[in-house]
Amino acid sequence: MIYLDIRLASTLGDSSRNRISEVLTDGFYQWLKYLSKDKVKLAKALAHMFNLEVFYVAIIGGKIEGITACTNEKNPSVRLKSCEFKRHLGFIRGGIAYSLLKKECEGDQYPFPLGKNTGTIEFVSVSPQHQGKGVGTELICRVIESTPYAEYALEVADTNLRAMKLYKKLGFKEFQRVKTAKRNRLSGINYLVYMKYTKRR
Repeated sequence: MIYLDIRLASTLGDSSRNRISEVLTDGFYQWLKYLSKDKVKLAKALAHMFNLEVFYVAIIGGKIEGITACTNEKNPSVRLKSCEFKRHLGFIRGGIAYSLLKKECEGDQYPFPLGKNTGTIEFVSVSPQHQGKGVGTELICRVIESTPYAEYALEVADTNLRAMKLYKKLGFKEFQRVKTAKRNRLSGINYLVYMKYTKRR
């Protein structure tokens, strides 16, 4: 049995940003590698963007090994800065990366209206060495227990079968699929799947 210490990232301060970024880069590398194939540079470029007030981390043995964010449409989970992408990825590549991610992360992320009592679960990721050990399950369950929303929505790639299996096990139900942009289809993703969970009273 693994002991998990689950906390809001804001309680750890800015020192948590680099590790959060490493875990996220590992978990989403399939979709991030078109920005740069260098994981170290990617992690450094992304570290600035996290809203630590809505990110939750799972700590194992004193180290962050799992992350997710839970928020609503009024309080975005990430805020991107062009200068940080250009500093770590180069002026041209960084500018392109910023433009692409800003559209995906700060635009109208969901193709449906979010109710005032709906929270969104975002950026679920567990470090490779701790996958399959229940870390993601415990992290999501604890986040749902500790946040005030009546309903939760999330987005997952149709190719991420492990994640979809986990979400279904936790009670999330698919309700919509949207065909992805061409650049995402090049990475093997055909559809973005949207799932919802209603909290039991």
